[in-house]
Amino acid sequence: MAIDGKVALVTGAGQGIGRGIALRLARDGADLALVDVKQDKLAEVAEEIRALGRKVTTFVADIGDREQVFAAVEHAGRELGGLDIMVNNAGISQVKPLIDATPEEVERIFKINVQGTLWGIQAAAAKFRELGRKGKIINASSIAGHEGYALLGVYSSTKFAVRALTQAAAKELASEGITVNAYCPGVVGTDMWVDIDERMAELTGAPIGATYDKFVNGIALGRAETPDDVAAFVSYLAGPDADYMTGQAPLIDGGLVYR
Repeated sequence: MAIDGKVALVTGAGQGIGRGIALRLARDGADLALVDVKQDKLAEVAEEIRALGRKVTTFVADIGDREQVFAAVEHAGRELGGLDIMVNNAGISQVKPLIDATPEEVERIFKINVQGTLWGIQAAAAKFRELGRKGKIINASSIAGHEGYALLGVYSSTKFAVRALTQAAAKELASEGITVNAYCPGVVGTDMWVDIDERMAELTGAPIGATYDKFVNGIALGRAETPDDVAAFVSYLAGPDADYMTGQAPLIDGGLVYR
């Protein structure tokens, strides 16, 4: 297995895409540090990983808090013997017209989606340097990081920012052999998309499910994305076949946005 024996930390690992990524990396041979704000969700995923025969540790953290992110990385290194792969997956959405977004709402989503990613990049880079390892940093962007969407404008801006952080970090860390890439999912069948659809229905008057169906109907491959679809690409980025790739943010969306 390409990443056999590597140590990976995944934020937002308690559910959805994060859970899918953690399980895929475990199947591919990695030991996992799972980070989330919900301990009960972490415990469930940890049991699934143990069943796959891999080592696993959990850490409850708010990724918007820099000290907590650094503490999570230290915990992973202490419990699992180091760090090789950092997946900054955790994030939140916001469905609201730009003109109605409040300072508090904007601050909250930027704190998690943008600052949380930045803190993850910083913490991982510091640990890789300490260990003398050429690690991998993998960030969660989105189709909304390639195209701004109505009612998702503030969310889109955070995902554009993740792409900028990815490119800048890739340039700054390349001389140390650290690669930094992002993944950009589309319409994934997760709780986040259920929430987006429900909020869209409230704002537009469309029936619940209509927004989700509209997006899915625009996918060339004819189906919604699954966490496993995203996880397969993240596993590629985490492995040696992606060693010559850095600063990129490919769309993994089944053919919905073309760039």
